[in-house]
Amino acid sequence: MKAVGYYKGLPITDSASFQDVLVEKPQPQANDLLVKVLAVSVNPVDTKIRQSTPEQTQVKIIGYDAVAEVVAVGTAVEDYQVGQRVYYAGTTQRPGSDAEFQLIDARLVALAPEKLTVSQAAALPLTALTAYELLFEKMGLIPAKNANNGKSLLVINGAGGVGSLAIQLAKWAGLTVIATASPKNHAWLKELGADYAVDYHQDLQQQITALGFDLLDNIVILHSTARYFDLAADLVGPFGHVGSIVGTTEKLDLARLKNKAASFDWEYMFAKSDYNYQLASQGAILKLISKLLDQGVLRTTLTQTITTGINATTMKKAHAIVEANAMVGKLVVTGPFNG
Repeated sequence: MKAVGYYKGLPITDSASFQDVLVEKPQPQANDLLVKVLAVSVNPVDTKIRQSTPEQTQVKIIGYDAVAEVVAVGTAVEDYQVGQRVYYAGTTQRPGSDAEFQLIDARLVALAPEKLTVSQAAALPLTALTAYELLFEKMGLIPAKNANNGKSLLVINGAGGVGSLAIQLAKWAGLTVIATASPKNHAWLKELGADYAVDYHQDLQQQITALGFDLLDNIVILHSTARYFDLAADLVGPFGHVGSIVGTTEKLDLARLKNKAASFDWEYMFAKSDYNYQLASQGAILKLISKLLDQGVLRTTLTQTITTGINATTMKKAHAIVEANAMVGKLVVTGPFNG
């Protein structure tokens, strides 16, 4: 089968950073679906995993977000049938979605939203899972309509992929949402439902105080954790939560949260599949997300599409765009493999 892969993490400008390859078509194990990939989305984690891959003799195939058609099912799979269209964020533990066919554990998938295009749906799984797990599993908010009325949330980097889902999920769940972005992206934040948009180039604490908030119940840091941690420690309220998805090599002074009895929460969407922990919960989350999308409660965050096929050239282009660190929403690549 056709695939896009590499043998060593290289700068995206290197001609070998992605290569068109042929690999053996896999066969499903008991809990697997064998799917034909229709569209993939590129996330910052894709670029980080690619960049950090040591040189190896076997081709490395990454890719996580995808929409795909089921072409075969494992003997233990009961919930899915050949011909159905599914979406998922996958796992780092197996070859990814940058391949014509992929094996995916059936517990990690859900039926794709019926009212979205393939590209619109492919933009969503990883960021939706990340935002949902952070808000509702890590920070303890209630995942139900208007169930958190009266509580506040600050989303740092609200215009990115995860931020764009966190805003929508938080508004569905009843929170008052403040989100940061460049002024040129404030309209995007408001479209997603943010109550207030603030400029991260300016003094954030001053802007938030001017809005009438002295302390906030929940703060999610979706960019430069160390840079924003002290601000979050100042702004978080008693028994509040500060959460982040961005790793850091710099030390965080967690003692600053102690006298507020506030919590710090790390979120990493692949932790469940890395450690075989509650895999079915991700399929269940995606099923709910699909329902909310079809109901019009949530909207796709797709903003860019490359439609000239999934191949080394288009994946280099997609990774270069994401690595530029200026994405609003999500980027999807679709079309035939090696096309």
